[in-house]
Amino acid sequence: MAEDIVARVLRQWQQVHPGLDTAPMAVIGRLNRCAALLQQATDAPLVHEGLTRAEFDILGTLRRTGRELTPGQIARETFASGAAVTKRLRVLEDRALVARRPDDRDRRVAHLSLTDEGRELIDRLIPHQLGYEQALLEGLGAGRQTELAETLAELLVLLEGRLGGLQP
Repeated sequence: MAEDIVARVLRQWQQVHPGLDTAPMAVIGRLNRCAALLQQATDAPLVHEGLTRAEFDILGTLRRTGRELTPGQIARETFASGAAVTKRLRVLEDRALVARRPDDRDRRVAHLSLTDEGRELIDRLIPHQLGYEQALLEGLGAGRQTELAETLAELLVLLEGRLGGLQP
């Protein structure tokens, strides 16, 4: 098996600090590097539609929940700040992909939903995006992908519990 960049980093740390336990770096460094590379690769098809990953995530969130959401709910679902969601929603509204409806009782609250154009776009994009992502993972095989997904799920639950990231 070819050596990855993290293996080189670990070896360099062992030369500078022999005996240093770099096991956490072996996991976290690889997760960070994979996340950066996957983010870069999976954003590529979205660029052709004039979307950012964050905008795609908002459209996907509205589609998969199947109901109106407030900006705060979207922020929690997409792990983004309220300010970032507001900025992204403005872009999506300008493109007529998302519609805003004021709350009947509190005019400060907005309810957001997909327009027909937004629904058509996300319904067209999601199978293509998933196919692209599957192609990126092909070298692992189905069994290894399942095993990796289960291991990452365990880590995610652990981290969410420790870092208070669980959302109601």
